[in-house]
Amino acid sequence: MAKQEPELTTLDSATVDRIIEMAWEDRTPFAAIEIQYGLKEKQVIALMRREMKASSFKMWRKRVTGRKTKHLQKRGFVEGRFRSQNQK
Repeated sequence: MAKQEPELTTLDSATVDRIIEMAWEDRTPFAAIEIQYGLKEKQVIALMRREMKASSFKMWRKRVTGRKTKHLQKRGFVEGRFRSQNQK
């Protein structure tokens, strides 16, 4: 049985805000948003286009297009956060 994708119109404002926040974060891949909220990359893009000013959306799209950390297949690491050698 296929998992039902959520409708973008049924998301509450707190959820939309969190998805936007995750989409802006460089090290949060689209796959993490899909796992947590069930939204595929195209749905996240549609949500961002709907919720943001045109200039902000263009800036975000330019920023994430081709960014290795936003796509699991392009990442040089599997999981975790960057940790400096100076940290304990």
